[in-house]
Amino acid sequence: MFMKNGTGRCPEGAPKIRPLCVECSAPFAAARRKAGYNLCLPCGEKSALRERKHWTVAPMHKSNYLLITDRADLLGINNKGGLVK
Repeated sequence: MFMKNGTGRCPEGAPKIRPLCVECSAPFAAARRKAGYNLCLPCGEKSALRERKHWTVAPMHKSNYLLITDRADLLGINNKGGLVK
Protein backbone atom coordinates (compact mmCIF):
# COMPACT_ATOMS: atom_id res chain seq x y z
CA MET A 1 0.00 0.00 0.00
CA PHE A 2 1.01 3.60 -0.47
CA MET A 3 1.06 6.21 2.25
CA LYS A 4 -0.95 9.13 0.93
CA ASN A 5 -2.03 12.49 2.15
CA GLY A 6 -4.70 14.44 0.28
CA THR A 7 -2.34 15.24 -2.63
CA GLY A 8 -1.56 11.63 -3.52
CA ARG A 9 2.12 12.00 -2.55
CA CYS A 10 4.01 10.65 0.44
CA PRO A 11 4.36 13.21 3.25
CA GLU A 12 7.80 14.82 3.57
CA GLY A 13 10.23 12.62 5.45
CA ALA A 14 7.95 9.59 5.42
CA PRO A 15 9.47 6.40 4.07
CA LYS A 16 8.13 5.38 0.69
CA ILE A 17 6.41 2.02 0.94
CA ARG A 18 6.69 -0.22 -2.10
CA PRO A 19 3.63 -2.28 -3.04
CA LEU A 20 3.69 -5.99 -2.23
CA CYS A 21 2.80 -8.86 -4.55
CA VAL A 22 -0.49 -10.51 -3.58
CA GLU A 23 0.91 -14.01 -4.28
CA CYS A 24 4.46 -14.02 -2.93
CA SER A 25 4.51 -10.80 -0.82
CA ALA A 26 7.66 -9.56 -2.56
CA PRO A 27 7.95 -5.78 -3.13
CA PHE A 28 7.69 -4.58 -6.73
CA ALA A 29 7.90 -1.27 -8.62
CA ALA A 30 5.40 1.44 -7.78
CA ALA A 31 4.99 2.20 -11.51
CA ARG A 32 3.73 -1.35 -12.03
CA ARG A 33 1.13 -0.82 -9.29
CA LYS A 34 0.07 2.47 -10.91
CA ALA A 35 -0.49 0.55 -14.14
CA GLY A 36 -3.01 -1.63 -12.30
CA TYR A 37 -0.99 -4.77 -11.58
CA ASN A 38 -1.09 -6.46 -8.17
CA LEU A 39 1.60 -9.03 -8.97
CA CYS A 40 5.38 -8.83 -9.29
CA LEU A 41 6.89 -9.69 -12.69
CA PRO A 42 7.66 -13.38 -11.96
CA CYS A 43 4.21 -14.04 -10.46
CA GLY A 44 2.56 -12.07 -13.27
CA GLU A 45 4.31 -14.23 -15.86
CA LYS A 46 3.17 -17.42 -14.13
CA SER A 47 -0.40 -16.10 -13.96
CA ALA A 48 -0.37 -15.17 -17.67
CA LEU A 49 0.92 -18.62 -18.62
CA ARG A 50 -1.91 -20.26 -16.64
CA GLU A 51 -4.49 -18.08 -18.42
CA ARG A 52 -3.04 -18.65 -21.90
CA LYS A 53 -3.35 -22.42 -21.50
CA HIS A 54 -7.12 -22.07 -21.87
CA TRP A 55 -7.33 -20.32 -25.24
CA THR A 56 -5.86 -20.30 -28.70
CA VAL A 57 -6.34 -18.40 -31.96
CA ALA A 58 -7.21 -20.41 -35.07
CA PRO A 59 -7.22 -19.06 -38.65
CA MET A 60 -10.35 -19.77 -40.67
CA HIS A 61 -9.98 -20.69 -44.36
CA LYS A 62 -10.15 -17.49 -46.49
CA SER A 63 -11.49 -15.59 -43.52
CA ASN A 64 -10.46 -14.04 -40.24
CA TYR A 65 -8.97 -15.48 -37.07
CA LEU A 66 -11.19 -17.03 -34.42
CA LEU A 67 -10.56 -17.04 -30.70
CA ILE A 68 -11.13 -20.55 -29.38
CA THR A 69 -11.79 -21.04 -25.68
CA ASP A 70 -13.55 -24.41 -25.84
CA ARG A 71 -11.60 -27.44 -27.09
CA ALA A 72 -14.74 -28.94 -28.67
CA ASP A 73 -15.00 -25.89 -30.97
CA LEU A 74 -11.39 -26.32 -32.07
CA LEU A 75 -11.92 -29.98 -32.96
CA GLY A 76 -14.92 -29.07 -35.13
CA ILE A 77 -13.13 -26.61 -37.43
CA ASN A 78 -11.97 -28.09 -40.72
CA ASN A 79 -9.35 -26.66 -43.10
CA LYS A 80 -11.82 -25.45 -45.78
CA GLY A 81 -13.93 -23.21 -43.56
CA GLY A 82 -17.00 -23.88 -41.58
CA LEU A 83 -17.83 -25.69 -38.42
CA VAL A 84 -18.10 -29.47 -38.83
CA LYS A 85 -19.49 -31.50 -35.97
